[in-house]
This record gives sequence, structure tokens and C-alpha cells, in this order.
Amino acid sequence: MRAAFFMNMITVNTLQHIWWQEPGLSVHERTESPGREAAVGLLDQRLLPAQEVAVRCTSVEEVARAIGSMQVRGAPAIGCTAAYGMVIAFLSSSAATRSHMLADLAAAKARLDAARPTAVNLAWATSRMLRAAEQKLTADAGESYAALRDEAHAIMAEDLAMCHAMGRHGVALIPPRGHVLTHCNAGGLATAGYGTALAPIRTAHEQGRPIHVFVDETRPFMQGARLTAWELQRAGVPLTLITDSMAGYFMRRREIDCVIVGADRVVANGDIANKIGTYSVAVLAQAHGIPFYVAAPSSTVDFRLPDGDAIPIEQRDPAEVTSIGGQPIAPAGIHAAHPAFDVTPHALITAIITERGVVYPPFEENLRSMLQVTSDE
Repeated sequence: MRAAFFMNMITVNTLQHIWWQEPGLSVHERTESPGREAAVGLLDQRLLPAQEVAVRCTSVEEVARAIGSMQVRGAPAIGCTAAYGMVIAFLSSSAATRSHMLADLAAAKARLDAARPTAVNLAWATSRMLRAAEQKLTADAGESYAALRDEAHAIMAEDLAMCHAMGRHGVALIPPRGHVLTHCNAGGLATAGYGTALAPIRTAHEQGRPIHVFVDETRPFMQGARLTAWELQRAGVPLTLITDSMAGYFMRRREIDCVIVGADRVVANGDIANKIGTYSVAVLAQAHGIPFYVAAPSSTVDFRLPDGDAIPIEQRDPAEVTSIGGQPIAPAGIHAAHPAFDVTPHALITAIITERGVVYPPFEENLRSMLQVTSDE
């Protein structure tokens, strides 16, 4: 499936890069006919911007591999994808009893959650799907399938609505000149279709406000250069691509008015985990007196962890550091490290943009108040 198809999927408000394909036969018939299975459709983000190719995941293992290999990435997006993975788990199960079905779904949840451990949206979505199964499974397979599919659809729709709400709340934080630095990709490709960090930027652009985005390459996986630049260019948003090491240069020249990033996890005290390099940008922003904002929906907030030291940090294949696009850039056999995320302490964060409003310090108190969460949750 080539570029023209995806251009039709890019609208003013939504980049539809995750979709559900209904099973070709009744769920009562449980078929394994090639091409007729239910599937999660994805735009393969590893191939952007050179190629725009669709992939179909028809098993839990394929969904987990798509998440782990970063065919789909971004905390809300992998949560949405995993929700549909749970529907596939239901359809592919041969369980004859409700208890066995729930056991199969729990096993699928464990496999999906392990694919990328840092982003809390993943486990949040699979937990929600498992709860839905516990509440809604009946003896009627078609009825049960519809209930789980609709729950996954709801997760997608709610994420899109949250992104638009973050855009409305966050746009007022962008200074009049509108020079914004962002790191990694927290746009439509990282969510159900509109973005977290890019939501205020896109909203400003849609309102006709001045906006210019400085896009970090985001090495080593290059999500900024490959994905954020691709999104903004197609949306008509003015941008300048820079290497990660150029951020301080442009800040010192007073060419950056604010920083907006996304997050894969926000913990109780307001510390965040985001793509590796975010912490460095936050330190630079503080040194230059530049506001540093984090845009994250409530599904990204994890009150179970007290601070950033408790966040599990995914360690990815060092080959992603020693090569770019499969091309080696380092001597063969060299030792390399690749923590996929770093932690930005709350003291470096000016405010957190949620779908319910903008949260300022003290974050531990104000996040709970804004999101209406008690200290016991």
C-alpha cells in the first residue's frame, strides 16, 4: 500500500496511521484463511520518510513485534495498537470457557506489555482491555467480540479527543513569535492521529498564528528528522531541522521561545521519561531561561511510581547507535549503549499540558488535583 493511500488519510485534524480491519468471516467461525483474518493496520514508521507502506498484524506476536521494532511508536500510539492486539488475542483464542479466555487475554497482555516497558500507555491500554473482558465477556462470541472491539475503538477516539484538548490548552503557552523547539516525535504518528507536543503547534498553525518549529533530529533513531519533519511538512507548518547538538547554539542566539516535548511516562512528583536527549534539552532550556513544557494525556501519568528513579528504562539494540538506516557509522565490534529514554526531573519542567488543563508546580499536588486522583490511587 503506497503513498497515495496515506495522503488520503491525512486530513486537517487527523493522521490515520492505525486502523482496524474486521474479520472476513463471522467470529463464530474462527477462520485462519489467509487475508481474511482480523488485523491491525499500521503505517510502518521505520520506512518513513522514504516509503509509506502499510503493514497488517494478524496475531498477538505480530502486534508485539511491530511495537518492539518501532513499526509503530509513541506512547499513546502503542497503547492504541496494543488495545487492538487484545482483540486479536480474543479472536485467535481456542478457549472453551470464560476463565480460559481470560487467561489467554492475560497472557497476551503480558506479551504486549513486555514489548516496550517504559511507556505506561501500553500497560494502561491492555489493562483497560482486560478489565473490559472481565466485565463484558458473555457466552455469545459475536457479542463479546463487539464489546472488546468497541473498547479498543473507544481508546483510539478518546486519545484523539485528548490530543485536541491538549492543543487547545497548550496553544496559549506559545509566545507571540512562535519559535518552538521539539524533540523526538510527539505528533499524529505517536498518538491516535493529532499529537501531544505537536498539538499546540498544530492548533496555533490552524488558528493562523505565527509558528516556526525547530526539530531536533533525535538520534540515534532519528524520529525528529524522519517523522516530525515529515508530519509538519505535510501540515504546512514552517520548520527548521537541526542536529541535537545545535539546540544550545540556537537557544543562545535567542531563536527559541519555548520547548514542548511529549512523555512516555509522568510519575507522581512530576518527573518524566521521554526520548533520550530530552533531559539535555531541559538543562539547556533552564540555562537560557526558556520555558520547558511537557504535553501528556492522563493515560501517560503513573501515580504508582514516586519519582523518575523508579521508571524502567528500555535498553535497545546498540546497533541502532552504531548504524543509521542499516549503514554502519562506527568501527565493527565497538561497544555502544542505547538507553531509549532518559528522565527529566520535575524541577526543570515549567508546566505539564494535559487534556484537562495546564498543570504548574508543585506537580505532585496539582497533577492529582487536575486529574482528580486520590493519594491512594
